[in-house]
Amino acid sequence: MDVAKQVLIGADFSGQELRGATFNLTNLRDATFAGSDLQGASLFGAKLQDADLSNTNLREATLDSAVFEGTNLTNAVMEDAFAFNTKFRNVAIEGADFTNVPLRADALKTLCATAAGTNPVTGRATRDTLGCS
Repeated sequence: MDVAKQVLIGADFSGQELRGATFNLTNLRDATFAGSDLQGASLFGAKLQDADLSNTNLREATLDSAVFEGTNLTNAVMEDAFAFNTKFRNVAIEGADFTNVPLRADALKTLCATAAGTNPVTGRATRDTLGCS
């Protein structure tokens, strides 16, 4: 599935199999991906303000330059995702797994300020996966 550069505000992708899908530069404000499988998907530069990505598999996903503002990442698994230039503001990350996700120092500081919980799939503590001190 390739929906790059589209406007999909409020779209409902909850519970869907979206492995390898391409959402590059797509406006996904208020979209719902709750419980979806986005392993290996590309969300490069995607606008995900107020989107719901709770309980989502984002393993090996490309999240670089995406905007996560007011985004729900509760219990998401982002192991081995690429998110170095991703913007995180006011995100819900309780139980999220960031294992092996490269993050800028400012993003890491922001995420560690609210990191809590343990991921129900991987059993890893959010703070530990971020390397918070």
